Amino acid sequence: MMLKGWRAAGVAFLAGALAALAMPPLYWLPLAIVGAVAFVWLWDTAAGPKSALLRGWAWGTGHFAVGSYWIVEAFFVPPADYGPLGPPIVIGLAALLGFFPGMAAGAAKWAAQRWPTLGGRYARLLLLAIAWTVAEWLRGHVFTGYSWNPLAHVWAFAVPLLQGAALFGVYGLGLLTFMILAAPAAGWRASLLALVVVAGAGFAGQSVMVPVEMGDGPLVRVVQPNTPQAEKWRPENRTRQLNKLVDMSRRDGFDKLSAVIWPETAPPFIVEPGSPALEVMAKAVPPDGYLLTGAARGTGKRDEGVWNSLLVIDKAGTIVATYDKVHLVPLGEYIPFHKQLAPVSGFIGRGSFEEGLSRVTVDLPRLPSFSPIICYEVIFPAAVTGPGARPRWLLNVTNDAWFGLSSGPYQHLASARLRAVEEGLPMIRAANTGVSAVIDAYGRVLAALDMQQEGIIDHRIPATREPTPYGRWGDGTLLALLGLAGLLLVATSRFTSSEITTNSSR
Repeated sequence: MMLKGWRAAGVAFLAGALAALAMPPLYWLPLAIVGAVAFVWLWDTAAGPKSALLRGWAWGTGHFAVGSYWIVEAFFVPPADYGPLGPPIVIGLAALLGFFPGMAAGAAKWAAQRWPTLGGRYARLLLLAIAWTVAEWLRGHVFTGYSWNPLAHVWAFAVPLLQGAALFGVYGLGLLTFMILAAPAAGWRASLLALVVVAGAGFAGQSVMVPVEMGDGPLVRVVQPNTPQAEKWRPENRTRQLNKLVDMSRRDGFDKLSAVIWPETAPPFIVEPGSPALEVMAKAVPPDGYLLTGAARGTGKRDEGVWNSLLVIDKAGTIVATYDKVHLVPLGEYIPFHKQLAPVSGFIGRGSFEEGLSRVTVDLPRLPSFSPIICYEVIFPAAVTGPGARPRWLLNVTNDAWFGLSSGPYQHLASARLRAVEEGLPMIRAANTGVSAVIDAYGRVLAALDMQQEGIIDHRIPATREPTPYGRWGDGTLLALLGLAGLLLVATSRFTSSEITTNSSR
């Protein structure tokens, strides 16, 4: 059956939307297979690059509309209720992001028509997988990037299948994932091979994962206050919220801790040098440890701005280390040209945070070195550690209270787990309303507090592992995988060409 025009676009939109249901937290993997096979079929039946691009764009628009619906939740958070703006903004974002699958489909169609031997049933999967991967990498980098829900996240329900990210990163794992999901489009032999590959990858992944060991690492306490976003910044709640954080920090076992960790912007005010609040916050510092807290940081000078930061505070109430968030959320934390738009910034939103200078590795006495990652920054591969010596662990502080009980926080957690796998480093994650977690260097969640739970996690920092290939060379390993896929594509196309020649001679 041939579909054209709006019917083909409608089927593409639906297929992309269904494929999004394979992402966390649902993991309906069969729908990802349906979506991928439909993507290939729509590409096959497209008349040319323009038609393939439009179908791929429709597929991507449906995919990202469903995968990013949770953004709407933030527009309904009082007191600034912008609810009517939410749906059109999410649809607009989905339409923009849909361009990347569209670009992959259009470019692959152009190549297949220019070199007909690339149109064989095996070669087309390789060609589309390569194009998909390049487009997905571009999505994570162009215009500051938006690496949300890369295709490889469909495996987050099975930790052994995530271990390929230690070799090639999440984008490289995505290349293999596309070929596996779309394999039925190439027939039963390809489908059988895909099952063998998944089984082999699972066995290999399980074999490299050492058993979970508690070890003798420093004991840290993660505090999840579960403060609703609508209440967080109300002036009348500030004292109560700060006292709650301190009280939770000082629960039984406090004297044994090396660090207490609070989530992103935990204190409901701007923290400045000499602020009386630092004396109160110091009560949450263990006797021989530190308080690690997300906070809005100011310098005390209004014209110098405010940063979204991670502060390290000692027993004396002194800020001994600081990390300022480098990768801000466009239009959420950062308004482009905000200084020029200052006269209308009140209409646009609450204003902008200042951009941090660089990522850091924090090295403190009595605590293994770590690299802080604030909220959104954890979705970007190869961009979570500071320069210089490799840290011993990663610290992710976040506030997902904006997004309620939607799928967004669970998808965010999947990104955090993939960064741990890629770098071979454990991660401690502190979230305001969840999901707070202790993640080992293989992406296993060792302890967690689910959404909208109030509580603490006391846990030792898990052991690190030897640097992974991706941790050493970053996207260099992805480039090597793409090169290998390209060579295999050439070999497959030559086989197709010889098969065509043989059949013609008959």
